[in-house]
Amino acid sequence: MNMQTEHEKVIDIASDARRKLLEQVSKKIVGQEAVIELMLTALLARGHCLFVGVPGLAKTLLVNTTSKALGLNFGRIQFTPDLMPSDITGTDILEVDQDTGRRHFRFMKGPIFTNLLLADEINRTPPKTQAALLQAMQEGQVTAAGQTRNLPDPFMVFATQNPIEQEGTYPLPEAQLDRFMLMINVSYPNAEEEVEIVRRTTMGGGEDINAVLSPETVVNLQQAVQDIPVSDHVIQYAVDLVRMTRPSDPSAPDYIKEYVGWGAGPRASQYLVMAGKARALLDGRLTVAREDVKALAGPVLQHRVVSNFHADAEKVSSLALIERLVKEGH
Repeated sequence: MNMQTEHEKVIDIASDARRKLLEQVSKKIVGQEAVIELMLTALLARGHCLFVGVPGLAKTLLVNTTSKALGLNFGRIQFTPDLMPSDITGTDILEVDQDTGRRHFRFMKGPIFTNLLLADEINRTPPKTQAALLQAMQEGQVTAAGQTRNLPDPFMVFATQNPIEQEGTYPLPEAQLDRFMLMINVSYPNAEEEVEIVRRTTMGGGEDINAVLSPETVVNLQQAVQDIPVSDHVIQYAVDLVRMTRPSDPSAPDYIKEYVGWGAGPRASQYLVMAGKARALLDGRLTVAREDVKALAGPVLQHRVVSNFHADAEKVSSLALIERLVKEGH
């Protein structure tokens, strides 16, 4: 009985957090409910997000507003071609003791030492600087000035990226892309939403965002997601789906072999299951279904399935191939 009560309590906290977060974010952001839901899913699954969309779709404002509503410390880095790794991680500075005249080095933390880091226009900086995020995203640690330092808990990277085709960009290497749990496509608003956006942004004022969660609550919910059991058939479905994205696998359909250069790795299966657990909890369930995996297949797999020149020539996207895999029930 106590166990059931504890489960119900966790579900109530998660659903309450979802409702309050949407309520606060909607004060600043018009529409984009699906994007916000995916952000919250990644947050509870301890995953990082990559937001892709043309400029002017309020990607930065969305992340900033969400961090305020979550009660998390927020850091922002504007990625530029001249940004150095130490600008992200921090660096030693030489200080002089005014009394003794002695000199010593003191580590000055970079903006990465925060709960929620916004890496704005991450594809505007060279790979060397992009790679400064790798250890932090994977291990929650930073090695700088010869020492390894732990980052705050929770720690997440929400990165924004303008379309690769634009001039002056550096495509993210596969190792970097693979560390993002979800790639979230931010699309244009519909006609009614765009009217409301213009109305709000040209009339001045605006409501303040209130913190409705705390870092402790977020960590507790993340632990609750970790503890949710997953049945073998759901895990098997996630693994089978990922393996079918690999052209060399016997289970891959003909259109995958025709259009895909290489498919997703094992981390994709892990992320499908973890994100599925978070989605289930937000939906008020403590059991993960195949439908959760299906719903998250696009955001989890689209940046891990690399299409070949044949697909590019025929304008067949990796997302379209994944949607076909899910739809046809392979």
